[in-house]
Amino acid sequence: MMAEPIKTNQAYPIEIKLKDGRVAVIRAMEAGDLDKIVRFAANLPANDLLFLRTDITNREIVKQWVENIRKGHTFTLLAEIDGDLAGYASVHLDQAIWTRRVGELRLNASPRYRGLGLGKRLAAEVFDVARSLGLKKITAQMTPDQAAARAAFERLGFQVEAVLTDWVEDRNGRAHDLLIMTYDVAGFTDHVVA
Repeated sequence: MMAEPIKTNQAYPIEIKLKDGRVAVIRAMEAGDLDKIVRFAANLPANDLLFLRTDITNREIVKQWVENIRKGHTFTLLAEIDGDLAGYASVHLDQAIWTRRVGELRLNASPRYRGLGLGKRLAAEVFDVARSLGLKKITAQMTPDQAAARAAFERLGFQVEAVLTDWVEDRNGRAHDLLIMTYDVAGFTDHVVA
């Protein structure tokens, strides 16, 4: 049986006002957005691309992303300002049976639109989507030096769950720690005493 695209409690598109007075339209990503995502990624600074979980500059990888949306494994919101893709936020559902109630949030905003509250609003929107899906735990992953991302997730109530030493490698082959932050939607967490 083929899964269906994710349905949300919030009807999209919506409009939000940014700190500089501009209006951003937030809408669900669709198959026709593939080239828009690839162009967005091509204009990101090299540092932003270093730690992406997938290479969104690669059209074939973005096709897989679109397919995951179609299958209901991922839900992505795009933010557009005057028709320009300004950022995205996604919730990716874990397909393993034992972690099916865990989702991962991913977020990226164009440097042109940072500092305007766009990333914070995108994070809040996709966070609400994750909660509406009945997820029990939501994760976000980054390197410890991504201070702005960490601060944004801390404002949403995420806490550091783990730091994995030399866990990720950037595109230049250098090892970096991986910071895993979580939000316990259900309000409880099993604590195991080793």
